[in-house]
Amino acid sequence: MSERQGPGATGGNKQTSGGQDASKKDVPAEDFDIDMDAPETEKAAVAIQSQFRKYQKKKHDDKP
Repeated sequence: MSERQGPGATGGNKQTSGGQDASKKDVPAEDFDIDMDAPETEKAAVAIQSQFRKYQKKKHDDKP
């Protein structure tokens, strides 16, 4: 008897979900020299944190 299995269970697809990650391994990690005391950096950090807090609040408020 042969049992039928759903797609992906033991199908012949050997490709991993991170197929493009192999090409990223060749790229060296970049070091960023960011001036943490610069006023532009502080403004950017405040803006990012504000948007994240709005996102978290919206995510929390949407839960039933």
